Amino acid sequence: KIKFFWGDERCVPPNDPESNYLMTDKSLFSKIQIPSKNIFRIQGEDNPDKEAKRYSNVITNEIGFKNNIPNFDLMLLGLGEDGHTASIFPNQLELFSSNKICAVADHPATKQKRITLTGKVINNSSKIIFLVTGKSKSVIADKIINKKKDYKNFPASFVNPVQGELIWMLDEPAAEMLK
Repeated sequence: KIKFFWGDERCVPPNDPESNYLMTDKSLFSKIQIPSKNIFRIQGEDNPDKEAKRYSNVITNEIGFKNNIPNFDLMLLGLGEDGHTASIFPNQLELFSSNKICAVADHPATKQKRITLTGKVINNSSKIIFLVTGKSKSVIADKIINKKKDYKNFPASFVNPVQGELIWMLDEPAAEMLK
């Protein structure tokens, strides 16, 4: 009964070492029994603009809506050292207010294209869990969670479920700056 979708994907083939799909396949799908019809990957190998539209249509057809926006039951998000989440980077904060379901983003340093869910879709989820690991994330996690100084410069600070629950799960090194 569980369906899997991606919050973002690099524009690479599914067997590329940078693929989020490949990571999930190796660490989860290869270890469980799940029908392939329940896995809805972003096709990163395709034209980014066309794929953002195609994946938006997949979500529209597979996910229930609430507030006229797709409503995921559970969204797992990561946190980048620069405060990004999904593939919404600090130089693309406008993706949090976009009316699109999916958009094309560019990594600010590498310029690599990515497909990402937008902020309105993320924030319309019933439950959002940030999974944050490693000492390198401790400063940014502290700034965002404790709303310090320039925290609004970081996309992850805009994750705030409209009618849902937000949970932060950090390992000890990621949480070392928290009081």
